[in-house]
Amino acid sequence: MKVKSVMNKYCPRCRQHTEHAVSAYKKGKDRSRAQGKRRMTRKTKGYGSFPKPIQKRFAKTTKKTTLRLRCVECDYTLISKGMRLKKVEIEKV
Repeated sequence: MKVKSVMNKYCPRCRQHTEHAVSAYKKGKDRSRAQGKRRMTRKTKGYGSFPKPIQKRFAKTTKKTTLRLRCVECDYTLISKGMRLKKVEIEKV
């Protein structure tokens, strides 16, 4: 799907429709000392099998893509609801 790099959207901080710069949302780096990560390393350490079943067949053919919308006037960032797409192209206007 082709998406324009600048969209006219509602900004809750400006309380009006303004231009928003569009970029693809990317997940940040995982924290190495988070509780879930520590628990998983403890479970997988040493001999024995993996504690959770590993999924072999995937039902979904696409992943959900999320867009970051940044207001040009006040720099407020909105994150759009994820939508299932094969590929996202952000076009320059």
